[in-house]
Amino acid sequence: MGYKFESLPGSTIYKKLKDAKSIILAANTRITNGIVDGIFEAAKKFNTVVIFELAKSECNLSGGYTGQTPATYSKAIHEAAERNDWPYFIVHGDHLTIKNPEKDVPVVKDLIKAQINAGYTSFAIDASFLFNVNGLTEKEQLQQNIEVTTELAYFIKDNMSGKEFGLEVEVGEIGKRDDSGLVITTVEEATTYINELKKKDIHPNFLAIANGSTHGNIFDDSGKLVEQLSIDIPRTIEIARSLAENGVKIAQHGITGTPIELIAKHFPKGLIGKGNVGTYWQNIAWDVLKVFEPDLFDKIKEWTISRGYDEGDTRPEGIIFGKNSKYAIKQFFDEIYDVDARTREALKAIAYSEALKFFKAFNSIDTVKFIK
Repeated sequence: MGYKFESLPGSTIYKKLKDAKSIILAANTRITNGIVDGIFEAAKKFNTVVIFELAKSECNLSGGYTGQTPATYSKAIHEAAERNDWPYFIVHGDHLTIKNPEKDVPVVKDLIKAQINAGYTSFAIDASFLFNVNGLTEKEQLQQNIEVTTELAYFIKDNMSGKEFGLEVEVGEIGKRDDSGLVITTVEEATTYINELKKKDIHPNFLAIANGSTHGNIFDDSGKLVEQLSIDIPRTIEIARSLAENGVKIAQHGITGTPIELIAKHFPKGLIGKGNVGTYWQNIAWDVLKVFEPDLFDKIKEWTISRGYDEGDTRPEGIIFGKNSKYAIKQFFDEIYDVDARTREALKAIAYSEALKFFKAFNSIDTVKFIK
């Protein structure tokens, strides 16, 4: 790609870290301005590998809701790596989501091509929505997920032209609820899914599961931001141990809102191998803009609230802003990226501080020693 440092080959790095009792931070940096530099500086300080990723909805050929394309996002990450002189990073395509195979598969294939051309070396295929509730066995229930995941995995392999790439797959729709609460992936579903992929010569590095987490901010009925305490750690451990012989670790999604002390004490390091942190970085960016760019923040808040209030919507403003402010990033893209140097330094400083906490809680300090 012409950069001094390139995104490391995903599969190679994940395999080298197989014995590390740690979790790799995967940062969904919807706003890169200052935030990415802060995370890189922290990674260098703690001598750790870091993943940068955006999902299909966040970053696609039309810009997603962050205003980023694979090319512009990858450029931002690679240039920040060079500014901070830190080569130990991976650019990952998060949540390549398929809900309607006939419609979505061609779109995702075009996106994958663009990601590969932009230097991505790791990909997450998310066909978890394709679940046959009428299937009599786990295999029948997961068959369409297996088929679509296989098709896209081979498509990535063909377009990577022999280069190593990381692969994450997903079983169990994260955040899905039924009458009894959050739906949790079973051990049988996870093992059936991975074993069927293995038969097709597909060997993922990570499996994302539904284990009680929820993407984004969580609020109570009054609009107060609340902690996420619903992750089923025993089930996560049980599934991870059942997959260990296949070299597959858990990718934990939806970490925003999870208390850092819970992560440090109770997340099974090494069984969970990848930890996605997304909305968290957006939240701290808003905190900085609120102080350093109050006029811009007020415009963002006003636009989000007015956009979120549909007829009959009686939710508190805090919920509407917390759930929908991500859509303001593209709307105010030029202004967010045109803030002055002091604001960028503030964004960098808070991202640095928070990234250090995650690296410590994830036990990922000095993980570079595994790959040098």
